[in-house]
Amino acid sequence: MESLLYSFLAGSSMVLGAIVFMVLGSPGKRLMAGLLGFAGGIMLAISVFELMPEALELSSMTVTIVGFILGCGLLYLLDIYMPHAHMSTTDKLVVENEQRMPEKEESKEALLRTGYLIFFGIALHNVPEGLAIGAGVESSPELGMAIAIAIALHNIPEGLAVAGPLLAGGLSSLMVILFTFVAGMMTVVGTALGLLLFNISTVFIGGSLAFAAGAMFYIVNDELIPQANKMHAHIANLGLILGLLIGFVIF
Repeated sequence: MESLLYSFLAGSSMVLGAIVFMVLGSPGKRLMAGLLGFAGGIMLAISVFELMPEALELSSMTVTIVGFILGCGLLYLLDIYMPHAHMSTTDKLVVENEQRMPEKEESKEALLRTGYLIFFGIALHNVPEGLAIGAGVESSPELGMAIAIAIALHNIPEGLAVAGPLLAGGLSSLMVILFTFVAGMMTVVGTALGLLLFNISTVFIGGSLAFAAGAMFYIVNDELIPQANKMHAHIANLGLILGLLIGFVIF
């Protein structure tokens, strides 16, 4: 139950991102760069200093490497085939893998369609994040909490990304909050799926920890660091360094 609570809190932070967007608009580049960089540093520290060593201790070098590669591979496939959005500036979303309507100015219907696609893509991205929280709790409650905090920081910008086009497409604020909540709760689904499988063996838990490390590493390298650097490279690097050092001290 502890892991489900952590994943619920981490997933709920997407709603916080949507509310921030509705009340204040997109936050400034400096704040976003620091937030994304810090989340990336924490996630890297967790992956390198805790998840991988723990996976090796519970399983073997082969299982650890295979699990890490599978984690990276799954996120790569989701990245290639599922639409999702990057907050690359304060006033513009960069949407990947979204097929736009040709030679037609974006209408509310088109923006709403974009919002639905982003919602679906991010919801699927949240499943392996939930698995990471569950695997962390299986290792230690402290590790599970740390992973949940890092994912919560990462989910705030994702809530912004979901809310923007849905609001622009004419969806009500209540429905936007509902959509971001549902997308965030896919984190809980990932944790629940993990709980059903973790009892198989300690080797499986080790492989799951390595899988979680691979998924988090891919997210940091593919999304968090590039987005943060586009907003403000120096503050992004400062956030990354602080996150990495804090993660090193904790673990």
